Amino acid sequence: SGADWSACGVSIDSRTIEPGDLFVAIEGVNQDGHKYVESAFANGAAAAMVHRDTSETAGPILRVNDTLEALNQLGRAARGRTAAKVVAVTGSVGKTGTKEALKTALARSGATHASAASYNNLWGVPLSLARMPRDTQFGVFEIGMNHPGEIAPLVDLVQPHVAIVTTVQPVHIEFFDSVDGIADEKAEIFSALLEGGTAIVNADMAHFKRVKDRAVHYGASKIVGFGEVATAQARLTKSSAGQQGSDVEADILGHKVSYKVALPGHHFVVNSLAVLAAVVELGGNLSKGADALGELKPTEGRGTQHQVQLGKHRVVLVDESYNANPASVSAALSVLSDTNPSAGGRRIAVLGDMLELGTDSAMYHRDLEVPIRENDVDLVFLCGEHMASLWEVLPEERRGAFAENSEQLIDPLIDTLRDGDVLMVKGSLGSRMGKIVQQLLSLSADADSAGGG
Repeated sequence: SGADWSACGVSIDSRTIEPGDLFVAIEGVNQDGHKYVESAFANGAAAAMVHRDTSETAGPILRVNDTLEALNQLGRAARGRTAAKVVAVTGSVGKTGTKEALKTALARSGATHASAASYNNLWGVPLSLARMPRDTQFGVFEIGMNHPGEIAPLVDLVQPHVAIVTTVQPVHIEFFDSVDGIADEKAEIFSALLEGGTAIVNADMAHFKRVKDRAVHYGASKIVGFGEVATAQARLTKSSAGQQGSDVEADILGHKVSYKVALPGHHFVVNSLAVLAAVVELGGNLSKGADALGELKPTEGRGTQHQVQLGKHRVVLVDESYNANPASVSAALSVLSDTNPSAGGRRIAVLGDMLELGTDSAMYHRDLEVPIRENDVDLVFLCGEHMASLWEVLPEERRGAFAENSEQLIDPLIDTLRDGDVLMVKGSLGSRMGKIVQQLLSLSADADSAGGG
């Protein structure tokens, strides 16, 4: 209903809508977009798509049977009208970092469009597709899952030329019978590979053969293993880690390349092999793509390093608070190990519960004692009922403090910090570790504004 209109973009969030966007009212578990139609128009929406009546008459309304299904159709239409080469990424850890690296590397070879943030679920994927400009040359889409059956319908929308599985680990395992089940679900990303398509799979992981066999089953024309094993076609030959990232030498499908990865952590080095293999397979420029990896920036809560001034003490804060599972916590502890404290400083890990780990949760938490020890972490601060299992097995000299929740951990942590410390904060979103990061940053900002910076 309403006057003629045209939209130049698509949004499902009335707060961040751009003038001229079509607002799609998605009915989710926690929020219903139909309540925000009026504010979408106030913020410049060209029209609103709804599937039930709203009292709104402030602009053109497009009535459909189901807004999520209509968003899927918008995504399908955008995918159909472009000649872009498309890559899809999934994996238990490393999806968003790999997606961002692909976006950076491919942009050197042509107009590149990628999913924003972690838009990898049932609304994030079609929304990212719907926003893809017609003249895009390379499209990069992240595909996530918590439960069985979620990947296939999403990758069917994306229709990739290349699909990547970064790794398979016990993440969201409470919804699966086994890690084998997770591997099979991740391998569903190959179910909609276009003819002549390439599967890129982590050759170092235990489930490599299982995932590779699924790719064969789905008709992948080519399978590229990446990693450190001698048989990998995208193989790491040498790397040296520093606080600002790593220097890397690799053999990518027979091409020798040397480059820098500007993010600290060995996991970024290994995933860069998959990124560069994808650049080659999509017809991009390998040497330009490799150069671009020297300019990567961490996304919020995924390894950003801050210099924090607390009174007379200056400490380094590594913000890994975005999310957590056993693999990503181990990776973050290894980054902490590579980050050297200044004189008198210590390596401090601040960890909250890892969620959705099912009946073996206590074991997964307890087992973190090994990477804590191997990475020379001096002090550990823990919060949450699951982390109590780790607290029990930590030796006395590594125990900082334990609390029920992240807020109660803030004061004992601040009381302990001294000049030169490096601290890394990580936990699942539900454990709200971001509160600790925000508190430290605001104290530092107060110090700056008070002339103490």
